[in-house]
Amino acid sequence: SNFVPGTTSNTTSIMSLINKPAPTNLILKNQDGEDVCMGDFIGKKPTIVFFYPKDETYGCTREACSFRDSHSIFSEAGAVVFGISADPPESHKRFAERQNLPYQLLSDSNGEARKAFEARVPKTLGLIAGRVTYLINKDGIVEDIFNSQLDFEGHSKKAVEFIKSH
Repeated sequence: SNFVPGTTSNTTSIMSLINKPAPTNLILKNQDGEDVCMGDFIGKKPTIVFFYPKDETYGCTREACSFRDSHSIFSEAGAVVFGISADPPESHKRFAERQNLPYQLLSDSNGEARKAFEARVPKTLGLIAGRVTYLINKDGIVEDIFNSQLDFEGHSKKAVEFIKSH
């Protein structure tokens, strides 16, 4: 039902991180312009990393707010949530303030995190930023990946199921 023409060849690469260690050597700026080292979280506590296309757009706002609305479930379980897009920290700060987002938004301006996580979706011309969520257990292993451009709330629902089953 979430089939998008032209993405079959990529599904394997996105899914190829399952049961493998998540990248920990990334340092990205958060919405306050501070460096966040992924290795400070991944491998220490359950970590949810969701890649989204753009701050303030309809789908991304719905997605970000659904993570916000479930945030108590994550924090009570000792899990950490990161939203990542290519937007700069200033844009993330506005977005986080406007939507009252209680988790960190990280800026992946040069696409290194997306590349490390293989969160890219091919399209006819070039690459579009995919909407992909990685569910990483406390040992730093990617247990599951939810990949859907259009099921905005599905990302947080899947993350909640993951946290509740741990």
